[in-house]
Amino acid sequence: MAEGRNGGGHADGGVVLVPPVDVMRPRSADAIPPQAPAPRELQYSLKLDGFRALAFVLEGGRVVLQSRSRRDLSPEFPDIAAALAGQLPPGLVLDGELCAYREGRISFTDLLRSHADRVRGRVPVSYIAFDLLAVPGRDVRALPLRDRWELLGTALGEADPPLQRVLATEDEETAHGWFRDLREAGVEGIVAKRLDSAYRSGSTWSWRKVRHADTVDAQLIGLVGPVDRPRALLVRLADGRTLTTTPRLTPAQAREVATAVAASGGGVTAETDPEHGPVLRIARPAPVELRQVAGRHGTPAFVRFRGEGV
Repeated sequence: MAEGRNGGGHADGGVVLVPPVDVMRPRSADAIPPQAPAPRELQYSLKLDGFRALAFVLEGGRVVLQSRSRRDLSPEFPDIAAALAGQLPPGLVLDGELCAYREGRISFTDLLRSHADRVRGRVPVSYIAFDLLAVPGRDVRALPLRDRWELLGTALGEADPPLQRVLATEDEETAHGWFRDLREAGVEGIVAKRLDSAYRSGSTWSWRKVRHADTVDAQLIGLVGPVDRPRALLVRLADGRTLTTTPRLTPAQAREVATAVAASGGGVTAETDPEHGPVLRIARPAPVELRQVAGRHGTPAFVRFRGEGV
């Protein structure tokens, strides 16, 4: 589907960029890239453990929180949508992360709960912006990141929580300190971005993400349990090993997986895996993110489909 526009730029302001828009995605790197001597070439920002979402502030108080897979998340996060509509002008488009918090740390699992459950549990959610795609009357994606970052600071200069700008620096030593010290707070790693990079949809080497070693990508190849409420996933790692995930999927995760498998249209086939027993092999493997669980050596936990993350 092509990216939406509404009449190009307008000097007098207005909405010029509407959903859907494909996001810019970083490539994985093994280490934090070194900073160049002055003039500096890179910005380092926190990689947060949340839902990636483009935030479109449209006319009439309407807000769309578009996930990486182009799903509108605003019905699931009405407080964030209301804050965006109430604090920012129509025509502004942000790129950022929806993050939930529990006991002072980022809690991805709480994002999977319903809005009502989060309200009952008093789980706060923030929208943390790290880029700007449009201002009223102007699409700014062609500008270099250093200019978009300044515009983002101006746009959010008077914004109150739950809206904020991500923590970022041009100092490499500071970035290494964040990577080392903020892991326990739920920070996944660091994203290094070229300050001269324009915002272009798709994967790019201009942005590089460095995650902690216990977070890995894999392919979902099968289900353990009923197709409509699987208990675990059968996954293939990059080195060719196949593993089943633990602990048991939460009800929200089971629904997410069942919905994604059904939407793929590929179907499933019952078989007995020689190592893992009865499984439902899926016809169309899907990329997923896994995390090693403390105390369970070599056993990964399902985090999310990669389609929703950075």
